[in-house]
Amino acid sequence: MLVNSSGKFKAARDTAASIVHRLRDVGHEAYFVGGCVRDLLRGVEPGDYDIVTSARPEEVRSLFPHTVPVGISFGVVLVIEEGHSYEVATFRAESGYEDGRRPSHVEFTSAHGDVCRRDFTINALLMDPMTGEIIDYVGGKKDIEDRVIRTIGNPDERFAEDHLRILRAFRFSANLGYAIDHDTSHAIKRHAFEMKRISAERVRDELTKLLTRGGARRGMEMMAETGLLAEILPEVDYLRGIEQPPAFHPEGDVWEHTLRMLDLLPAGEGVENDLRLAWGILLHDIGKARTGSIDASGIHFYGHVREGEKIAEALMRRLRFSRADMETTLALISFHMLFMNVADMRPNRLKRFLRMPNFGLHLELHRLDCLASHGFLDNHDFCRSKLMEMADDELRPPRLLTGDDLVAMGFPPSPLFGEILDSVEDAQLDGTISTSDEARRLVIARWADKLPG
Repeated sequence: MLVNSSGKFKAARDTAASIVHRLRDVGHEAYFVGGCVRDLLRGVEPGDYDIVTSARPEEVRSLFPHTVPVGISFGVVLVIEEGHSYEVATFRAESGYEDGRRPSHVEFTSAHGDVCRRDFTINALLMDPMTGEIIDYVGGKKDIEDRVIRTIGNPDERFAEDHLRILRAFRFSANLGYAIDHDTSHAIKRHAFEMKRISAERVRDELTKLLTRGGARRGMEMMAETGLLAEILPEVDYLRGIEQPPAFHPEGDVWEHTLRMLDLLPAGEGVENDLRLAWGILLHDIGKARTGSIDASGIHFYGHVREGEKIAEALMRRLRFSRADMETTLALISFHMLFMNVADMRPNRLKRFLRMPNFGLHLELHRLDCLASHGFLDNHDFCRSKLMEMADDELRPPRLLTGDDLVAMGFPPSPLFGEILDSVEDAQLDGTISTSDEARRLVIARWADKLPG
């Protein structure tokens, strides 16, 4: 039965149902399909609704005023209603997967034929939104009850058709907390090497869903056990067995530490973690695989932050992350060790640190880093208390001088301006100056020799 809810979720479902109703009014078959049906059966409100129909793409477009032909050769049309988009796809069968991704032949077919081309049984259920009736040609309802991920038909054939399904199996298993069927799991091991043929963007998006939608630890462990992690993220796989000093990391090696941090990410229906934080966790210690050393005083990882930035940047470029997401994630790696010094920082440095862009992500990464190792949150709590104590204008006070002021004082424009203005702001943040006149006197005292004549 459909799950009762209110607000935007009910509005989205009602709009999707109205699209089905409109298609049926003119004689077409139409149903909810896929993940939305799976989630409704699980008692979870879907994030979106997909619809399948016997109507051809041109017929769908003629029935609705606002459509986008996003995959017209595959019979897929986006219908825009009430400010939301709904994917409406014509029943189709596919064959001739020559590149491990796209079929070379598509033909329109029946509801049964459409269901049988899909990946996993749990994603192949149809629902009549008017009655709540479930149409199940593949045993998906029982697999949801048994919490099992199983391919439709022969798993070797399904993975050969689209290699990304291998990673999707882990993603669904992790996010839903379902076990992977025995035959499906063995087929994954046989086909893991084929993941290299998949585009970087598709791999990145599936990994991001695995990391951000709950169960990330489980997903990463399964990928490591089957060899898939070594195929697509070898830099992460190298962390397995990298021992750490037990005084700081009683939990074990770098891999176990990383898994514990992922496990601490909040999870639950409707909870999606920030992808930059999730990737920051996965990659924050990635440099340790290359920098470990042992001497009489113990295990060390000198330079692991700098090395980690290099490795992470290469990995994120390979997976074609956006520049903005990559820069934020690299910043999380770059600054994660600075928290150990916050109590000893001079006021100017501490204030600059606390006002960093996305500082909330930095603070959360540090909190999880501590909880997954020694458990001490002193520096985390210190930063939080300072943030509560300081008003915004104390962290970001208005500038006492500008470049124009320096020109008016007789300084010729030059790259030196940056150094001067930073020093003035440091003194201001330290509390040693507070007025523009004091700032000018400071500049003259330190840089008078740079004035012409």
